[in-house]
Amino acid sequence: MAMPSTSETLIDRTGALGRIRLNRPKALNSLTLAMVRDIENALDSFEADPAVAAVLLAGEGERGLCAGGDIRMIYDGGRAGSPEPVDFWREEYRMNARLARLAKPYVAFMDGIVMGGGVGVSVYGSHRIVTERTRFAMPETGIGFFPDVGASWFLTRGKGELGTYAALTGEQLAAGDVIAFGLADSHVPSERLPALAEKLSGLPATASRADVSAFVAAFAEAPPPGEIAGRRVLIDRLFAFDTVEAIFAALERDGSDFAARALGILRTKSPLSLKVTLRLLRLGREETALEACLEREFAATAAVLRSHDFYEGVRAAVVDKDRNPRWRPAQLADVTEEDVAAFFEPAAEPLFAGETGKGERP
Repeated sequence: MAMPSTSETLIDRTGALGRIRLNRPKALNSLTLAMVRDIENALDSFEADPAVAAVLLAGEGERGLCAGGDIRMIYDGGRAGSPEPVDFWREEYRMNARLARLAKPYVAFMDGIVMGGGVGVSVYGSHRIVTERTRFAMPETGIGFFPDVGASWFLTRGKGELGTYAALTGEQLAAGDVIAFGLADSHVPSERLPALAEKLSGLPATASRADVSAFVAAFAEAPPPGEIAGRRVLIDRLFAFDTVEAIFAALERDGSDFAARALGILRTKSPLSLKVTLRLLRLGREETALEACLEREFAATAAVLRSHDFYEGVRAAVVDKDRNPRWRPAQLADVTEEDVAAFFEPAAEPLFAGETGKGERP
């Protein structure tokens, strides 16, 4: 059954399965404001429809689910003083919270590239499925930004410092690591996804999450061991500190190949972004609701739009593509407390005024 869609987002129902397909494959399905609104409208429709047992999110094309938000729009809009970047973040973050509260089972096919905003539309699902092609990352410190869409919540729920490592370095994680991090639930070979989607469409309208789990389990298999998760003890020791300077010092003292590589990666990132990110993570670790983390992240986007490093990071990565950002400040030691504090001013208009949230997934 076809439903109202745009060319960027395909919405339909097959049997008892409501389907949302991101349809910008040439742009790695990067999210636009229109797509966020399409997803919200689809969720409204599917939740209200008693014939829909579960919702499935997938990406069109073979390269990935979603590479994130439309960063070029944010770059251009921020430079022009347009309200569109703020509107995008406001509606995207509210959608992230909505997904975490969704009453019906929500299945996400995290196949191929799943980064930034692509994590935000999948990590809050009840059934998060990775494949042998999954490349999961929150790479924002490399463009003068910070991991958002609730990263200060979902990267801090597990024990240890795997989330800190992932947020600061922006390194890509394969299926085994994503499951080990607690950010996905099942590994299904990519060639089996169409058959799984067809099977899910045959769910009874009254199906429970347990019913969906049983269907998924019939297609799942154990993923290869996670290489990063295999270094959990080392990561927990080296990334346990509350300042970026202390993490750098621990990596320098350790001297292992892993520590040297991690240090080399961190030295390419925006020093300001590293400090803002670590503070967001440490504050997020103490929160009891996803919405509080999203609220803080949304407030921080105002400083992003005023910052040098965001525009310079996007210029180097997306516009000129010279991969040579000139961060300001260029050194950790030159980042002041005032520089960091600017990202923690309350938002002029809160995201969730008068609302409370559970924030129970992941």
